[in-house]
Formats: sequence, C-alpha cells, structure tokens
Amino acid sequence: MCLQSREKNILDSRMALSPGAISLVKSPWADTFHRLLSEARENLLLASPFVKRSQASKILSCLQSRGVHNDIHVALITDVRPESVLNGASDLEALVDLGTNLPGFGLTHLPSLHAKVYVADGRMAVVTSGNLTYSGVSGNIEYGVAFTDESMVREIRRDFVDYALLGAKISVSEIASLADDLRELKGLYRKAQQSVRAQAQRAFKEKLEAARIRVLKHRATGKTTNAILSQTILFLLAKGPLLTSELHPLIQSIHPDICDDSVDRIIDGVHFGKKWKHHVRGAQVVLRRQGRIHYDGKQWHLVA
Repeated sequence: MCLQSREKNILDSRMALSPGAISLVKSPWADTFHRLLSEARENLLLASPFVKRSQASKILSCLQSRGVHNDIHVALITDVRPESVLNGASDLEALVDLGTNLPGFGLTHLPSLHAKVYVADGRMAVVTSGNLTYSGVSGNIEYGVAFTDESMVREIRRDFVDYALLGAKISVSEIASLADDLRELKGLYRKAQQSVRAQAQRAFKEKLEAARIRVLKHRATGKTTNAILSQTILFLLAKGPLLTSELHPLIQSIHPDICDDSVDRIIDGVHFGKKWKHHVRGAQVVLRRQGRIHYDGKQWHLVA
C-alpha cells in the first residue's frame, strides 16, 4: 500500500533532517543487535514472539559487562502460550534468567504479537523479521531497518508501550512455575508421541489444558472482560472510525485467546470464547454512555 501524501511528507522531512538515521539491517545481524544493546542505558524494550536462552544470555552478558544491569529497565513483550514452548520455539527459562538477573525486568504476555522490535532508550530502534533466537539473529535470512533519529525511535517506543497495555503482566515467579509444569508436559508429550495408549494421550491433553488455563488466568488478573475490550476499542478507534463489522476481526486478532469461537470459559470473572461479540457490544455501550465514543449510524468514532 502506498503511503498517504501527508505521511510520506513527514517521513521525507525526517529523513532530510537526519541523514543516515535509517539503515538496512541484513542477516546475520548479531553485530547490529549488540550495538543496540550497547546503546541502552536507562530503558531497553524487546518485542519478540519467540525468545531462546542463547539470546537471553547474550543480553545479560552485554548489560552486565557494561555495569548497567542493576539499574536499566528492560521491558519484554512476548507470547508465553504453552504451544510455543512445546514446539521448541521459545524457552521459558530464558525469561526466568532475565527476570532473576535484572531487577528492572518486566514481562508482558501478548498472544497476538508478531512484530519483532527492539528499542534502546531514544537512541536506536531495530524493526526486523528476526526473533530473539539464534536462528532469528544469526542463522535465518532476516531483513529489517535500524533507526537512530530520536523522534522516530521515541515514536516506535510509544507504539509498543501502547501495544503492551493490551497484554498481561506476568511475574518471574509465575513464569518459573509455569516452566516447571511445561517440563513435565514435554515428558508427557514425548510419551504420547511414542505410544498410542489412550492413557498417555489423555494425560497429555489434561496437562496441556491446565497450562493453557494457567496462562489465561494472567489475562484475567486485575481486569474484567469489559475493561480489556473497552481498552482495545479505544486503541483501535484512535486510528480512525470503524464499522462494527470491521472492529470484530481486529479485536479478535489482538485477543485470539479471549475471542476463541471454539470454547466457552469463565476464568476469574473474565469470559473467554463464543460470547465475545456480545461482550464487545457491552463495552461499546459503556464507552458511549461515558462519552468516550459515539456512533453516527454507520461507524464508531473516538470522541476527541
């Protein structure tokens, strides 16, 4: 899709004001990632669906060697659903390592995350196709863009701070406990693969369902269904007016766990599953009553 003329003019002006502020990031990009880590002094934001222990170790090593590990705030946005761990895409131990060794570490679970974005203070940002895995940084053919223009870097950071609000905060102790459960689950998974016995298959399915519900509980912590959906509606309408039929797929893409048409669960008062469109409607009614959105008979608008 072509850039709108206004957006293109803004981008052109930024590039004109900051020559060399945008550069291509080509595989392998381990040196670029190390440079970004070296730029971080106060805040490091990492958004990656998959995280492996090898890269967590490199992050810790860089921050510790520079003596900033005790003071820097590190925000990680990732997807901690059990399936990602079972198929080997992610290591929960990597998250435990970061949280144990970095006092300023914060973890957000966002199941709709697909972007891979890394931001060091207001100094540097990398937007790439590479996850925080050995393959994503050094093995696969990945491609991306690095930014050093302060205004663009800060805009990227703001966007992902906003995205993080749509997710759920999870403590390091909870991740460590979930990692223990999933180690047991991996054993059951191997047994289920090696055997057709109904007992092994049943034990695996029961443990997997328990792990899924445990992750879903974090989505319910401190928020009602209405609050989660209301915040998402406001987030989407901030980008422009939308039909209800346009809102639904966007909300479902952000919250695939809450808006799962195949299940019907209530966990800690939060509804997950088939009735999600009904709850979206309820959130719209509440927001309109509060004067935060309005409906013109066709589209929903954010009230300025």
